[in-house]
Amino acid sequence: MDELSEVADAIADPVRREILLLLRRAPLTAGEIAARFPISRPAVSRHLRVLRESGLVRDEQIGRHRSYSLLHTRLGHLAAWLARFDDRQPDWTQRLAALETEVHRTRRERSRAAAPTDTHTPTQKDTA
Repeated sequence: MDELSEVADAIADPVRREILLLLRRAPLTAGEIAARFPISRPAVSRHLRVLRESGLVRDEQIGRHRSYSLLHTRLGHLAAWLARFDDRQPDWTQRLAALETEVHRTRRERSRAAAPTDTHTPTQKDTA
């Protein structure tokens, strides 16, 4: 099974997707994750194992607890692959460059408008 299929299979289950959403903020222990679901702890453990084996989460033994954290890389690969099918997906590099150009143009126009023009008003010294 290739990487994309493995990740797609892992996130096909709604419980696993919810676990990933929980882990996007901070690592959690298996017990903290299990407490948020109405299913048994062994069932949550099986979901965590699938996520770990697919490379979406990593686990670390901390004392008597196992902590899980999200690994973004594999999701990024899947997101990049899926983006190829969305023609409406904006090219952010191009859009940000256009925005930068517009900001510079607006600043230049404002500074020209604010700059004093050569409207020299004679002073007494000039007329003497």
